[in-house]
Amino acid sequence: MLGENTDEVGKRVVKPEWIALAQALADAAGAVIRPLFRGELQAEYKEARSPIVTIADREAERAMRALLAAHVPEHNVLGEEFGFHQTGSPYTWVLDPLDGTIAFSTGKPTFATLIALLEEDRPILGIIDQPVLRERWVGVQGQPTRWITPSTQQLSRSKATTDLSRASLSCTTPDLFAQPDQQQRFQQLSRLVHITSYGGDGYQYGLLASGYIDLVMECGLALYDFAALVPVIEGSGGVITDWSGDPLTRTSRGEVLAAANPTLHRQALAAIQERGKPHPSLS
Repeated sequence: MLGENTDEVGKRVVKPEWIALAQALADAAGAVIRPLFRGELQAEYKEARSPIVTIADREAERAMRALLAAHVPEHNVLGEEFGFHQTGSPYTWVLDPLDGTIAFSTGKPTFATLIALLEEDRPILGIIDQPVLRERWVGVQGQPTRWITPSTQQLSRSKATTDLSRASLSCTTPDLFAQPDQQQRFQQLSRLVHITSYGGDGYQYGLLASGYIDLVMECGLALYDFAALVPVIEGSGGVITDWSGDPLTRTSRGEVLAAANPTLHRQALAAIQERGKPHPSLS
């Protein structure tokens, strides 16, 4: 007999109430962040070139944690600001209240709130929310991604571009590629595409899911930076993996390659291999 919350093949499913809760989390974070955007805030610096906007980041995460404690106290919670609350559950909520603090602190509406639910090590639910523009992408394992704006709600579909030379590549900043090998890999891809643009943090992955960007390549990301992206990109028809072509999970190193479709992903993956060697899955 199948256990509760499984489908006909024994695979866990995402409860509708969890999807509704994830959206409530985004609403709660947005209610904190919007009044503070372009306001009088003091940035507290954790490390070089990585500011934390104290009120916005911390209060938004507190608001989300309060909702989770009220509705799913049995679940684990991992947040960028307040660490890991472990209960022993197979389910973990992963929160980045404000992905793109540099963009936020410089008045650019290209940051995002990222919310994910993991079953064991794999993301099964993800939200990318831009609270100022009021754009939201909702990705659920096995379902098409929804793109919600102030004027409409529609299915989010990535582009059908299959020619790497006609593709657009995006990255938050080239400073991410701090090591020579990382720089080389990014340059190998960048010189093959039509155009490379910078800026966007988590928001750029929503744009990929809606057909405005073809590729995103980044590294040095933490779990709370990439977990929410997986269901959103996959549900739009895109592909998102690490630089070896492996799925992104709790234990991934934070090297991310997202593409609008499998054909484009295979080409991009081959392009970033060291010394031009294709990944074995491409042969």
